[in-house]
Amino acid sequence: MEINDNKFDESMDKILKLLEELRKLMKAKNRLNGETLLDNQDLCLLLHLSKRSLQRYRSSGILPFIQIGSKTFYLESEVEKFIRQYIDKESP
Repeated sequence: MEINDNKFDESMDKILKLLEELRKLMKAKNRLNGETLLDNQDLCLLLHLSKRSLQRYRSSGILPFIQIGSKTFYLESEVEKFIRQYIDKESP
């Protein structure tokens, strides 16, 4: 079976465009207004804290967050401020 080179090239171009769109969508998944969003698991791993500790920081107003549906997210810039204000001071 012979494949027309032009049709093959066109098909490959379409596939590559779709893959690029998918890559962009996946990359933008955890972004809001150009800023990276971190979820509880991300933050627990990053700061070596328990989910309960994050809850205490949220409840006390120390750690700003946003809620989308039932999921909690933190703006990367707010996490950086939190680290500078509270985490760095607690370290020996």
